[in-house]
Amino acid sequence: MDIADNIKRFQDELPKDVTLIAISKTKPPEDIFAAYEAGQRQFGENKIQEMTEKWEKLPKDIEWHMVGHVQRNKVKYMAPYVSLIHAVDSLKLLKEINKEADKNGHCLDCLLQIKIAEEDSKYGISAEEAKEILDSEEFKRLDHVKVKGLMGMATFTDDQAQVKKEFEHLKSVFDDFKKEYSNMNILSMGMSGDYKIAVDSGSNMVRIGSEIFGERN
Repeated sequence: MDIADNIKRFQDELPKDVTLIAISKTKPPEDIFAAYEAGQRQFGENKIQEMTEKWEKLPKDIEWHMVGHVQRNKVKYMAPYVSLIHAVDSLKLLKEINKEADKNGHCLDCLLQIKIAEEDSKYGISAEEAKEILDSEEFKRLDHVKVKGLMGMATFTDDQAQVKKEFEHLKSVFDDFKKEYSNMNILSMGMSGDYKIAVDSGSNMVRIGSEIFGERN
């Protein structure tokens, strides 16, 4: 499997308005650099420590996306460099991100993770809970964090109709939020197994790992 060829395939295949995040978790810096040499600049990791080690070794024009569940006590390690935090699921976490972004003298972009899957193992909040956060006075006082959109993960199933229904639900939530909140412009949904359904359902950011880097051990 050639990583550069896989990057080029996605560059050709994905619509121009869909951003590709190459999910590089567990993969060595050499694999990331192969994708980088093929023109990829946005990479996603799910562990802050691993992402920080890679950030230190790799070119500084890479945009790092934190796509995993975030523990509040780890935010300080990624605050100096992370580009987008995908899986924000509480006001407490937003406040911590705001505090650490303030210390680093910049603003951090986030997505709220909406739970659309039927599996209990998936994190996320309901659309109603997301709205409560965005409408709260506490959130409005946070001036070093921006919620730029929504993220969701579909149920891990072969039932494509169910996956499509979940993605279309999130797209309708996103469309409603976009009318109300001016910063909303990112809808992150779709991974290696379901990105085609996600793009057809209106996703403008996909998170692809194994289709680029091969299966994880």
